[in-house]
Amino acid sequence: MTTARGDQPQPDAEVDPLVCLREPTDPACDVFLTGTVFLDIIFTGLDSAPVRGTESWARGMGSSPGGVANMATALARLGLRTSLAAAFGDDHYGEYCWDALEQGEGIDLSLSRTVPGWHSPVTVSMAYEGERTMVSHGHAAPPVDAVGALPAYPPHARAAVASLVPGRSEEWVARAARDGAKVFADVGWDDTGRWDLAGLADLAHCEAFLPNAAEAMRYTRTDCPRAAARALADKVRYAVVTLGAEGAYAVDGATGETAEVPAIQVSALDPTGAGDVFVAGFVTGTLADWPLADRLAFAGLTAALSVQEFGGSLSAPTWGEIAAWWQHVQGHAMQDPETLRDRYAFLERLLPAPDRPWPLRRAVPTIGFRAAAS
Repeated sequence: MTTARGDQPQPDAEVDPLVCLREPTDPACDVFLTGTVFLDIIFTGLDSAPVRGTESWARGMGSSPGGVANMATALARLGLRTSLAAAFGDDHYGEYCWDALEQGEGIDLSLSRTVPGWHSPVTVSMAYEGERTMVSHGHAAPPVDAVGALPAYPPHARAAVASLVPGRSEEWVARAARDGAKVFADVGWDDTGRWDLAGLADLAHCEAFLPNAAEAMRYTRTDCPRAAARALADKVRYAVVTLGAEGAYAVDGATGETAEVPAIQVSALDPTGAGDVFVAGFVTGTLADWPLADRLAFAGLTAALSVQEFGGSLSAPTWGEIAAWWQHVQGHAMQDPETLRDRYAFLERLLPAPDRPWPLRRAVPTIGFRAAAS
């Protein structure tokens, strides 16, 4: 299958946010993660939610690997050596997702497996009015011993990213933490309605926990996201609560330091995967040992840039895109340029020279065109 990428961003190999920290004895892997890869089909430009019994036409459409691929791609595009363990279907969707992640993004898939006869999970996402509605379909992968087991032991890595599920514990999380990896965790909506922190057993192994405001307040029984972050800081080193349009708030449980950074005002096209990109930005800043406020600002910036494009993995920004944005906002910003310059001045020592003006032209986000006849 031929996949057309055109101007689709590729990892910026010349930017390594950890270059000053690397030692010959360091692990080859910066970040390990595992989970389900979906084929995402995203419709944007809908004026309203689809109405029963009618046909709606979208002005934009994109396709890209989704699910855990959103996080893996965001990490790789920020220059982190990323290893993903996942099952892939042996259909064309699975082939496309594997190629896009391994060849297009440089993600290590040596711990992943292709499952014969299993079709790829698919999500259709419809973005409208700043929100999204999703419909997904998929089946559990066959027993792993039929295709070669996914790793019981995660690779030695600087960090790992886990998605916590109430009432479920993943042995690899504890192993990763024991091996010295910093574990960063997010969490989904608790469908049980219990919102019991004790039910998040793997939280005890985590360096950082990054829920949104609604999740944080429910888990801590507080009525303020900042109070929720302070309560969560008793459980993890870094408690980070995203506040939507207000930005994000973080507490360092070891020192008591707090940081709050407002959101960057952008025109949002599709919020799919923005939370994953935020986590990737915070992981990058933490591994690079930046000040807490800088980590928070960088995570918010990468998430803000992502919502201006289609999809989750497709929209994750590269360093080249961040550089183009930084050059652009010096004189053209929806927010106060001086405030932005003060807040993001720390990026100047990292950013490459922008090679394209802002806004950047993206590739047509499709599964692939047939090769033109010669």
